[in-house]
Amino acid sequence: MDQALQAPLDWIATQREHMVFLTESWSRINSGSYHVEGVGAMRQALADNFLWLDGIQEVLPVAPLMQVDAAGKEVARPMAEALSIRKRPEAPVQVLLMGHLDTVFGPEHPFQQPRFLDANTLNGPGVADLKGGLVVMLKALEAFERSPWAANLGWQVLLNPDEEIGSIGSDPLMREAVKGKHLGLIYEPALPDGSLAGARKGSGNFSIVVTGRAAHAGRNPEEGRNAIVAAAELAQGIFALNGQRDGVTLNPAAIEGGGAMNVVPDMAVLRFNIRTRVAADEAWVLGEIDRLMAIITAREGFSATRHGFFTRAPKPMSPQNARLFDFVQDCGRQLGLDIGIKPSGGCCDGNNLWKYGLANVDTLGVRGGNIHSSDEFVMLDSLVERAQLSALLLMRLARGEFQQ
Repeated sequence: MDQALQAPLDWIATQREHMVFLTESWSRINSGSYHVEGVGAMRQALADNFLWLDGIQEVLPVAPLMQVDAAGKEVARPMAEALSIRKRPEAPVQVLLMGHLDTVFGPEHPFQQPRFLDANTLNGPGVADLKGGLVVMLKALEAFERSPWAANLGWQVLLNPDEEIGSIGSDPLMREAVKGKHLGLIYEPALPDGSLAGARKGSGNFSIVVTGRAAHAGRNPEEGRNAIVAAAELAQGIFALNGQRDGVTLNPAAIEGGGAMNVVPDMAVLRFNIRTRVAADEAWVLGEIDRLMAIITAREGFSATRHGFFTRAPKPMSPQNARLFDFVQDCGRQLGLDIGIKPSGGCCDGNNLWKYGLANVDTLGVRGGNIHSSDEFVMLDSLVERAQLSALLLMRLARGEFQQ
């Protein structure tokens, strides 16, 4: 590797201590998706650390999240704001870099503080998903801006506040951000062995509000219409759809409703998730669910209303994505890394970018594991490793080495 490429990578190696400090510090900021003040504090921490890169910063509003509550009513939950940082929008190569500010751990969760398990392992909320990835992104850009090719590449960083709950409010921001971009880089954690997630399934979260008729459980139960029993029947039917179409999985996750033990419940909310392999799966599975609902509503005294939609479209290993993955793997080989690619049933903002036509790699963050649990950890040596990978990728893009 020539010295002009090597020098920024060597600089990253000097930043390990600072990268560990930032990851630990940001993990201490509670930024659960619904904790608006905490996500705002995280956004400000990122804005402060990106200042010296001299990009144009903009705080962007995110629409409230509409949800069905336990009473079957739609309510609006406010979301924190997103952060956009742009530099050189006139450059011939344009890249969108993304990460999220939120975690799955709200302020009421017992998992709040990071701790070192050993010299190379930090356990803490969001250390892998995705605060360590934000550190990787920051240092990669700092290194790239030190390179002689910086003028050839413009970039936009988009940090959203609601990825862990589907990016529903920030999806319009992504639709706008992909305009004029050549590719996307997203800093979700790599798979535990360092592999990249390749093809990803689509996903949607849904609720069905079932209404029946209340009655006294002792005096006249036959006049009641038990909404919980009907919702449970729907859950069984939805679960039975698993295995009926290749790659489609359904997970009934919760039933809410009812009250006093001597009252036939007249309302219940069934909540479930659907994963799809290809776009055509969406119409099939919703048609099957509507068929199951029609069986319930054909009975006197019952009604059912479906809420929700598919928030993530499937992301295939398309030829465009495959070429980009090959290029990332080649950058890895230059650094002595053997980077694998594996399909994933999970989804992320890479699904959204692909939906809007932008090829992307979405697991450029740290190596770690046990995400979304109190055992979440990051391998600290991966901070430098993955920042060097992204910096080399950006420099080679700016040198015109990647052909779409």
